[in-house]
Amino acid sequence: MKVNKKEIYYKALEVVNEQIEKYQEEMDMIKESMDANDVKTDYDEDNRGKLLGDFEKNADHLNNAREMKETLSRLDLEHYSETVDFGSVVETKQNLYYVSVPLGELQMEDGSSVFAISTDAPVYEGLEGKKAGDSYTFNGKEFKIVALH
Repeated sequence: MKVNKKEIYYKALEVVNEQIEKYQEEMDMIKESMDANDVKTDYDEDNRGKLLGDFEKNADHLNNAREMKETLSRLDLEHYSETVDFGSVVETKQNLYYVSVPLGELQMEDGSSVFAISTDAPVYEGLEGKKAGDSYTFNGKEFKIVALH
């Protein structure tokens, strides 16, 4: 894969926007269901409690997704650093890492994959501050950084 930082960024943004839409739709459906239960005289309190719990869980997920979108908005797509930091695309022989937000594996249009990680990810601890050509250890295995983008 030819590394295109902007393409990776827009893929991450697309995934975050899909998450926001999904959680918002879930919350809307739960709210409709809760409103429908209010109209009935024989609604089940346990069901309402479960719906409220599901609503709160989705609200938390929605908030996290919105925070990820905000974090992505702070990335400078033109920025390049000699060392691994926030916004770097790190190329190893095994994987590509995008230091941004914790989305996990992103499937790119060309069939390749990139792992979107945050600066809180355990693998980032080994990568932080490293340069192309440096090695790092993760899960007891040593890896070499081929290039930074």
